[in-house]
Amino acid sequence: MVRTPLTPEEHERGERLGRLLRDTRTSTGRTMADVAACAGLSAETLRKIETGRAPTPAFFTVAALAGTLGLSLDDVIARCELLPA
Repeated sequence: MVRTPLTPEEHERGERLGRLLRDTRTSTGRTMADVAACAGLSAETLRKIETGRAPTPAFFTVAALAGTLGLSLDDVIARCELLPA
């Protein structure tokens, strides 16, 4: 199955999500390994999301990370959506 290439907007949204997760994680003093383990992910998967190399993680992955970091999904959506040009 061939995956449709991501648009620049989808890449930007993924980068925003990664920054939000990384900033929240570091501001609470938690390690990548700790957050990944609590969310049921590998540290490498979290690293890819935080750096934007996995810009479209599954909903349940985002939900698990948000819950682990104390973020509401509404807040994640609001902070990751693109602003109109």
